[in-house]
Amino acid sequence: MRVSVILSGCGVRDGSEIHEAVLLLLALDQAGHQVDIFAPDKAQADVVNHATGRQMNESRNVLAEAARIARGRIRPLAELDVKSCDAVALPGGMGAVKNLCDFARNGIECAVDPTVEAKLRDAHKSGKILGFMCIAPVIAARLFGGAHVHVTIGDDDGTARQVEAAGAVHERHAASEACIDANLKIVTTPAYMNARSISDVYASARALVAAMESLKK
Repeated sequence: MRVSVILSGCGVRDGSEIHEAVLLLLALDQAGHQVDIFAPDKAQADVVNHATGRQMNESRNVLAEAARIARGRIRPLAELDVKSCDAVALPGGMGAVKNLCDFARNGIECAVDPTVEAKLRDAHKSGKILGFMCIAPVIAARLFGGAHVHVTIGDDDGTARQVEAAGAVHERHAASEACIDANLKIVTTPAYMNARSISDVYASARALVAAMESLKK
């Protein structure tokens, strides 16, 4: 498969969760898949000092920060042509709910970034496989809740209730498991929503990749 990975910055508190992003890229590479990496070219919602947890009085660009994880091999999300890939995958981290949408501020009534929404809806309409890790499944719930998409964010009851308020069906899964909505070709996995170790996150990434492969057959 050729998989487009969408990042949301660099760092769990204001961008992509680094463990999830890197282990997803590793799992895809080990399975022999080709990967292209994208991120929105815009300012982050905020910047957080990861040593203190405090917000910083500065501005950073989502694409520029995500390039740290991609080792510079990244393109603006606007350049993603979904016709050129088989699947699109999003790791979690607070950037998913601050920069790709504003769920962190507005809950399930959130607005999804227009470019993110356009690319995901286009991919879905074209029959591509969509994968979401950790908190990123709230984006799937927001966009495809009307189709009663089945998703998991692990076992967090509060977030599960918000997901269900969007019309989605929430399933409880362990970090090492994936929730597969075969009808909509959407795969989700909890990762750090309930992972207890980086090994659990790696298992989550592998589960996501395996589930996406099962939908490609």
